[in-house]
Order: sequence, then structure tokens, then C-alpha cells
Amino acid sequence: MNGNGIFEKIINAFSRYYDISTENIEGPFCAEAVFKSHIEQYFLVKSAKVADIDSNDFVFFCDCSNCGSCDDEKMNDCNKCYDHNERVLHDDCAEPVSVCLSCAKLEEIAAAAWERGLSRVSPYYGHRNSDVTLVLFADRISSEALKKIKQLNYYKSYAFGLYGWSGFRLLAYEASTGRTVTNRRGADLKKLVGNL
Repeated sequence: MNGNGIFEKIINAFSRYYDISTENIEGPFCAEAVFKSHIEQYFLVKSAKVADIDSNDFVFFCDCSNCGSCDDEKMNDCNKCYDHNERVLHDDCAEPVSVCLSCAKLEEIAAAAWERGLSRVSPYYGHRNSDVTLVLFADRISSEALKKIKQLNYYKSYAFGLYGWSGFRLLAYEASTGRTVTNRRGADLKKLVGNL
């Protein structure tokens, strides 16, 4: 995946509390993780149940290092001179250049993660929340995509919040600089890659 093994390190960080799956994953994702928590509250005895509380987190990992996501308009911004779909250098280019994650590709991947995460939500009276988390790895991230990451926000409530809600968290790691960018809800995810 990434040259310095950051992908494996982050997967290991998630594996402590999440069930990780790396096989038979539909694109554009290369791994998925699921965390489920169920709590029951009682009054004195178990037969006097007060509440059921379910909390879930669906995490999708995407390695954009080889996706070739720059389009022609972003090519100058990313300083590219190769065929983006096949990662083949043109004759006038001296050395390979890393792929740059564009704003359009970011929105496409984020929307896919949000839709796939929401399809796994089962709201009912005991459902508290089901969050969707996207962890992106890229060689380079365009300046417009960096701005978009900070602004990207999805939220959905079920039955006006009586059946819980879903929020979207995003962490993007730029391998060329070691920079980590998150949206507002994903700020706590920086702790995972802070010391890697």
C-alpha cells in the first residue's frame, strides 16, 4: 500500500477495538472495520429492563495512491506529466510523479462510504448512533481537496432523533508530507496517526 507502511500501522491501531476485513471488499475501498456496542440498563433486576442502547461505527479504508484521480484541469495544480489512468510516464518526463487526490475523486469516495455505511444501519428505539468513518491514504492531496476535507459533513437523524443518528468522520493522510487532515467530527482520529 504506502511505502512507509502507514496503512498497516493504522489498520493495527483499529484492530484493537474493531473487526477488520480486508478480503472481498468492494471498490473503491481496500479494507473495512466494524465496531458494535450493545448496552442494556436495568432497574434492580434484569427483568426490569429500562433501555437498550446500540452504538456502531463503520470504517472504510481507501488507498488512493494508485487511483490516478487527477483530471485535466487539476493537472497543472498537481504538476503531473503522465497518463493518469495507467500511471505511465510520457516521453518528455524524467521521473515518476505521485498521484494527486482531486476534489471530485474525494467527493466520490466520501459519498460511496456514506451510502454504504447507511445501508448497514438498522434504526429502532434502542439505536443511539451509527457513525461512518472514512480513512484515506494518498501520495498527494490537491489544495482544493484539502479545503473540501475540512468542510465535508454528512449527518442523518432517524425519526427526529428518537431512533438515533448517523454522522460522518473523515481522516486523510498525505504520504509525501506526512500531513493529516480531518473534518470537524474526525478530529479525534488524528490521535491514531499522530505518533506513527
